[in-house]
Amino acid sequence: MASSPPHNFSWVEKGKVAGLALPRMTSEYQFLLDNGIKHLVCLCERKPPNYDTCPQLKLHHIKIVDFTPPSPSQIERFLSIVEDANSKGEGVAVHCMHGHGRTGTMLACYLVKTQKISGIDAIKRIRELRHGSIETHDQEKAVVQFYQRTK
Repeated sequence: MASSPPHNFSWVEKGKVAGLALPRMTSEYQFLLDNGIKHLVCLCERKPPNYDTCPQLKLHHIKIVDFTPPSPSQIERFLSIVEDANSKGEGVAVHCMHGHGRTGTMLACYLVKTQKISGIDAIKRIRELRHGSIETHDQEKAVVQFYQRTK
């Protein structure tokens, strides 16, 4: 089956972690699988449409209300999904509605953890990679506070 990249798809670390907007079509899920992504983390309040058309793709649902930051435990859950998948050589893609706010916040926390950089640097890096990322002050604060907890 032909695959097509989901809207706003980009790697943050090739083969390990990517961000995207809400996938809707089987061809988008197939694109993820074709690119070594075996885990899809959904940060929306509802699961993505048609996700069950690609059963090889494991869906992890972490519900975060739009425009709000993830809680410390939600950040830890996301990072442990990534760590576990990456340890088996499997990629992870994370999405919210447009792939900006909630997605960018989680990806910035991933950079803080894996690259040992500050929250501010991680936010800057994600915004360079994925324009429009991390939309609210509270989301910025969540990244900075995550950094402070990891020091």
